[in-house]
Amino acid sequence: MRARNNSILSSVDWVTVLVYVLIVLFGWVNIYAATYEQDTANVFNMNSQHGKQLLWIGLSFLLALVILLADAHFFSTAAYVIYGLVLVLLLVVLSMSAVKGATSWIPIGPLKLQPSEFAKFATALAIAKYLGSIDIHIRDFKTKIITFALILIPAALILLQHDAGSAIVFASFCVPLYRMGLSGKVLIYGVLAVMLFVLALLIDNNFILIGIIVAIALGYLFLWLNKRTTKIVVRTILIVTACSAFVLSTGFVFDHVLEPHQKTRILQLLGKIDDPQGIGYNVRQSKIAVGSGGLIGKGFLKGTQTKFNFVPEQETDFIFCTVGEEWGFLGSAVLVILYVVLFLRLINMAERQYSKFALVYGYSVVGILLFHFIINLGMVLDLLPTIGVPLPFFSYGGSSMLSFTALLFVFLRQDASHNIMI
Repeated sequence: MRARNNSILSSVDWVTVLVYVLIVLFGWVNIYAATYEQDTANVFNMNSQHGKQLLWIGLSFLLALVILLADAHFFSTAAYVIYGLVLVLLLVVLSMSAVKGATSWIPIGPLKLQPSEFAKFATALAIAKYLGSIDIHIRDFKTKIITFALILIPAALILLQHDAGSAIVFASFCVPLYRMGLSGKVLIYGVLAVMLFVLALLIDNNFILIGIIVAIALGYLFLWLNKRTTKIVVRTILIVTACSAFVLSTGFVFDHVLEPHQKTRILQLLGKIDDPQGIGYNVRQSKIAVGSGGLIGKGFLKGTQTKFNFVPEQETDFIFCTVGEEWGFLGSAVLVILYVVLFLRLINMAERQYSKFALVYGYSVVGILLFHFIINLGMVLDLLPTIGVPLPFFSYGGSSMLSFTALLFVFLRQDASHNIMI
């Protein structure tokens, strides 16, 4: 057994592990800065957030080692079991009391477990197991239905917890699905739906419907001139009808489905309202913090926006503000480069896998981490609505640290097994 473990550890992509460790440690340094107080300055003070995060980091490193030493086939064999257990936890959490408007946590003694973080990991295992066990192409209708069900069920349960941010991240599974051959039309329809939703909020719906009618007329003219088949005509009518229904239903969805704070954040991002002291306060202060850092930053523990708590949740969703303020553009660039290196290495690893399970799972890891990275930085820089998505391996939080670590190291374990086989 010892020889086997040694061969596995020697086959691990240690460059990726090093990048992971650097991001984690840099994240902890910034959490320390964001939560620093004289009374809790001790690094090992377990009553402080930086002390608790240090504990979570230690547990994550231990979890990473256990995963690397485990049998690589365990994760594919137990994929559906892990997925089922997480669904049970998502159902249990619905009976919990709300925290900050969301019923997303299960209390375990002094700590809180957030099942939605582990749901992404479990779903990645489940779709990798399913797509890895069949020879049918992803464009097959039955395969599409089952795959989308595996993704949408946990996403819907998380949405019921009023945690729209975590639910939106499940759109990241489009990355492995497209790699496995899903038609690009689905992506086009998704982009079109987002554009219509935004336009319906900015422009009178009557103008949009007139535009759709004009598009129909031009489409019919094109089809008539090119003598296209009836099938294409019918398909065009169905698409245009669906677009019209979507536009007309946007108002209802916006008014009756979205939470008040979600509606306000969307309207603030679109410039429909200006509330710098209310819903726009976090974003305004975060941009001030990032911009005030200049080229090299104000220095460790010298950020005024950080020290005087101008940015709420600065150790979690807005942790990048601390980087921008205290480490400046250069520090922020180093962090972004570390993430880019991580993504590129993961894509390279995914492409060299012989196992279909490892290939699908690898691209799921890329998609989840990439979505979190883009959304989190987009929130901080006021490019996207604030939806409460942590920066992977960097933001404060035990559940997110453990789940992201498990997500990454299960793939590293699959890749190490692949390297041994070569």
